[in-house]
Amino acid sequence: MKKLRHYRHDLLLPALAIVCTVVTVRAQQYAPGPDDLPAVIGRKQAEGLALTRPAPEYPPVAKVNYIQGYVHLELTVDGAGDVTNVHVLDGNAMLAASALQATRRWIYHPLSTPAGPAGFITTVKLKFTLRSAAAELTPQQAERDFERQVKPPQMVLPPEGAPREEVVHMRLLVNDQGEVVDREALPMGRARLKAAWETVRGWTFRPAHWGNLPIASYFDVDVPVSAPPVTRAAANTGSR
Repeated sequence: MKKLRHYRHDLLLPALAIVCTVVTVRAQQYAPGPDDLPAVIGRKQAEGLALTRPAPEYPPVAKVNYIQGYVHLELTVDGAGDVTNVHVLDGNAMLAASALQATRRWIYHPLSTPAGPAGFITTVKLKFTLRSAAAELTPQQAERDFERQVKPPQMVLPPEGAPREEVVHMRLLVNDQGEVVDREALPMGRARLKAAWETVRGWTFRPAHWGNLPIASYFDVDVPVSAPPVTRAAANTGSR
């Protein structure tokens, strides 16, 4: 595998800084009201409730390729203080997959309410940074150079075609094991989104590769929402 001359392990002194921030851009979606919707809380309040926040590991392939930057995440915490859902709002796929894995282990104090302990939603921003990097590279250049060397992820068996009105466009985050660990879709009805996600759960993926090394990557795909269960089961069985 040919590498650029500035990619050298002996130049790397990695450091990972975690900066937590909270925004309310989704407050209208999760505004207090029905009992089953958790409240959106602010940065200082969320930090004050934090009990355990293990730092994510810096992916080795990201280190050697000088991949740096922020990962923005949305966290949902239940009434017991456990993180029940993490969604990537923005960030490099390799860094995002590592951040997802770490934040799912975070533990908080639940909110204290007159009705008892309650969950909440907040957002955090994790910063992956290297103390020493190639002087001639900006983070944007490093990522562009890296992307030119990456073989994208693939579906083992492509889905059968469906009319345009019967598909949902989704962006999937596929980790280095070929598992879908996060997804993003345009706003739509809950039933339609659930049907699309159930379809994706039946698919098998090969992860992206940098040389011979599997890595996390984003994958854009149109997902049929009306494929019969028998078709999905057959496709899943045939991919094994």
